[in-house]
Amino acid sequence: MTNESKRIVLKFPKDKIDQPIVYRLIKDFNLVFNILRANIMPDDEGLMVLELTGEESDIKKGLDYLKKQGVDVQPLEKDIVVNWEKCTQCGACVAQCPVGALYVKDRKTMKVEFDPEKCIACELCVLPCPPRAIEVKF
Repeated sequence: MTNESKRIVLKFPKDKIDQPIVYRLIKDFNLVFNILRANIMPDDEGLMVLELTGEESDIKKGLDYLKKQGVDVQPLEKDIVVNWEKCTQCGACVAQCPVGALYVKDRKTMKVEFDPEKCIACELCVLPCPPRAIEVKF
């Protein structure tokens, strides 16, 4: 048995945002979650981007549970793509990346690097890019 990871977007109805729904993923389904992004406000819909890790069968059971609770579950289907031909290596994106997916490895060259495995597709890097070398692909 091997652990799998799945990135998902959860939309909570406003009548469910005060329920311990995500906690149940740990307790009842033996899943580990990493909150990549969240926007949950009282009396409003909640939005959360999670990375779930666990056995494939446990992930399926956990996702079924979320759906039964009225939570809309969607796969995270967008990626950030850097067009290196357009990139001027200005580093504006690096300052905006909250997870270090865009970074400068070598301070001598100041070359911008991108690790798509760390990227949470928050899109904070897109607007500050002067040559528009960073794009969102769905």
